[in-house]
Amino acid sequence: MQHRTIGTSDLKVVPLVFGGNVFGWTADERTSFSILDAFVDHGLNFIDTADVYSAWVDGHQGGESEAIIGKWFKESGKRDKIVLATKVGMLSTRPGLSAANIEAAVNDSLKRLKTDYIDVYFSHRDDDKTPLVDTLGAYQKLIAAGKVRVIGASNYTGERLEEALNISAKEGIPAYQVLQPEYNLYDRAGYENDLEPVIKAHKVSVVTYYSLASGFLSGKYRSKTDTENSARGAKVAGYLNDRGLRIVSALVKVADRHDTEPAAIALAWLIARPGVTAPIASATSVKQLETLAHATRITLAPEDVALLDEASNPD
Repeated sequence: MQHRTIGTSDLKVVPLVFGGNVFGWTADERTSFSILDAFVDHGLNFIDTADVYSAWVDGHQGGESEAIIGKWFKESGKRDKIVLATKVGMLSTRPGLSAANIEAAVNDSLKRLKTDYIDVYFSHRDDDKTPLVDTLGAYQKLIAAGKVRVIGASNYTGERLEEALNISAKEGIPAYQVLQPEYNLYDRAGYENDLEPVIKAHKVSVVTYYSLASGFLSGKYRSKTDTENSARGAKVAGYLNDRGLRIVSALVKVADRHDTEPAAIALAWLIARPGVTAPIASATSVKQLETLAHATRITLAPEDVALLDEASNPD
């Protein structure tokens, strides 16, 4: 199994991240435990969650995903097999990236996760009300205390990411080692035009979210009727146009060549992209996880990549 390094750290990860937003939402606790066990059995090791998961569900307050992962760590004893990422800044009770909020939020997350350290701690979104140097200084203290190993940024513009990286270099404080942007075969322009030049210049790792475009790139959505009973139906409906269906058609063609599912090919395309360390993807069953894991074993031929690139070019 191939491994890739996160930034300049010593963290080695298999190029597929499990997205923990489903834990406690579309996957209950027992199902989540089964998926996590299978994830490790497949040789995978990188899990992403956030303190805000899944506050959007009625009756939830956030922290549900972290709590399930923490219970699994305690029951399974597999904490040392996992590179764990979580995030701060979007939970309504712990908003923003002030030093005080980061300190309180990390302690909340560590308690829920039943661990004494977080491998990758992400700023979930930019906070223009807090000076970047204050946020980065807060992370420096967490790293010095052994609570965090590496920091990352999510939902930053290229300009703000570069500003943060320059501040880290100037002040001699920890820098963002990894970026988490929205990026997939359908949503390409924002990342490729704005963020990719920055990550290449600074050798920042990339783990992509919405890697399967909320499930659209699995190929199971071909009409609005297909979205009606989906928890992500409203977002998926936005992909149902000529370009989206052209991409799905190309995915199906390449998947047939490799005897796999379109979702595995969509992830394999991301894994093969220069600069991308690993895509994030979720599953709500062990069977779905097997499809995702297959992506790490697929080598796309040049003609496969060319077909997918052509189909996904913006109109």
